[in-house]
Amino acid sequence: MRERFLAGGLEGFAPHEALELLLYYALPRRNVNPLAHRLIRTFGTLDAVLSAAPERLAQVEGVGMHTAVLLSLVAPLVRKANHTRQNERPVVTNYREAREFCLGLFDANADEVFFVVCLDAQGRVLRAVRAFTGTIDETPVYPRTVVRIALENNAHSVVLAHNHPSGVAEPSDGDVATTNVLREALSTVDIQILDHVIVADGEAVSLFQWERTRRMALPVAAQRRAADTQRPRSRSSGTVGKGEHEQNPTRRI
Repeated sequence: MRERFLAGGLEGFAPHEALELLLYYALPRRNVNPLAHRLIRTFGTLDAVLSAAPERLAQVEGVGMHTAVLLSLVAPLVRKANHTRQNERPVVTNYREAREFCLGLFDANADEVFFVVCLDAQGRVLRAVRAFTGTIDETPVYPRTVVRIALENNAHSVVLAHNHPSGVAEPSDGDVATTNVLREALSTVDIQILDHVIVADGEAVSLFQWERTRRMALPVAAQRRAADTQRPRSRSSGTVGKGEHEQNPTRRI
């Protein structure tokens, strides 16, 4: 049973089998299968067993206080871990928070690195994934890989981030074009890009804030032309993950 767990987690385990595996560590070298069945018959469900007070568990035949404490510890331990994780997660909901968080992702590495920062619905950071690494002046970016990372981490939205080893943090035309292609790819799975942060020489620039400032400074006619030029153009039908997308990066940033 332990080998089954190591090979595939608890998938495929019946409730009494999962409980049996836990009981083994309280009562080693014993057949705990009957006790696992007895506990679930007594309390009704696995959740009820793990939520019961130690004193109540100890009333079941075969359960000593040592075993009762182990079983009753599981549920509050999970709650405490979840609470701690939520409290420790940075929150990214605006340009400033995106810049501050992304600054901490990069060291003095001379190569260009691309991160996908996955966020939940409240803007809490789920995971920052180092998705691509390139040379001193270019990094290939694959839309399908970015979409896969976002889906695997159950992201509600993402922040993209990469560095410019040249020392100039201002977004390039290529950065804008790449962002538009990735926005289109992620939109097919209902995931939005909150921002794209460019880091260089200890400074961070929000591409979205930079674009907004530029648009505000343009006349209306020029704004319309700029919007037309930034609209993503894809050779595919819009389906992300086809072979050509994985083999050919959107560009090299």
